[in-house]
Amino acid sequence: MNIHDRAIVPPKVTTGPLPGSRKTYVTPDTAAELRVPLREIVLTDTAGEPPLPVYDTSGPYTDPAVAIDVEQGLARPRAAWVRERGGVEEYLGRAVAPEDNGNVSGTHLARSFPLAHCPMRALAGKPLTQLEWARAGVITKEMTYISERENLGRKQMLERAQTALDDGETFGASLPPFVTPEFVRSEVARGRAIIPSNINHGELEPMIIGRNFLTKVNANIGNSAVTSSVEEEVEKLVWAIRWGADTVMDLSTGRNIHNTREWIIRNAPVPIGTVPIYQALEKVTAIPPSSTGSATRTP
Repeated sequence: MNIHDRAIVPPKVTTGPLPGSRKTYVTPDTAAELRVPLREIVLTDTAGEPPLPVYDTSGPYTDPAVAIDVEQGLARPRAAWVRERGGVEEYLGRAVAPEDNGNVSGTHLARSFPLAHCPMRALAGKPLTQLEWARAGVITKEMTYISERENLGRKQMLERAQTALDDGETFGASLPPFVTPEFVRSEVARGRAIIPSNINHGELEPMIIGRNFLTKVNANIGNSAVTSSVEEEVEKLVWAIRWGADTVMDLSTGRNIHNTREWIIRNAPVPIGTVPIYQALEKVTAIPPSSTGSATRTP
């Protein structure tokens, strides 16, 4: 049976809490509407010791209160944040062409994601990226979310935070006792940190990469010319973030690259990257060797 056969019922992705821990949420003091995820690890043999809060990249897949439907994708709260800031408009976007999926058809063509979200783009002269907003002096909801996420309970330890920093070695970094939204904004504005958060990835839980922030880990997934399906790629994504991946690269090199990537993004709470040249190679068709004996490709 073909792996893309529409008669196959898509398997449910792995859900449920990680062993020895529970998912919890914290709310920033300045943004009561935000729920920032953490994971609490229960400590043993430590009488009276509270649970240890750790950074959580697993998204709603480890929240028992959330019903996961891969065919519907994750909730998209960031879409509302982008609209609230203004300076954007929705547009129809480009229709998916056969060459976007390697010109496969029939049972070999992977199913399109069932829902189509209208993409957004910036209006002329308006800020769009987190870098542009940061340099305009604006603290976005993403920055507030990130500041709470990076602290990991440091708010409760603030009294001894500076002493702990003085005892350590910064190796030239500029680590604050407590991460504030303004610190996040200033680091992005100075070009010392980035917030990968495409405005059309509404499912994203914002995160930051930079010297003065927590270390981040990337994971690679992707199909090949001979195996895998969109369902399996989404499950790879889920397992990558369950094991702590902060970002995921879709390095698919087989057919169905467009449809596969759309399924992944719509179910991803972390930034998704890709290598455009892989898909570009699938958009061209080989022609017979020329009289010189060399083979070429043509659009």
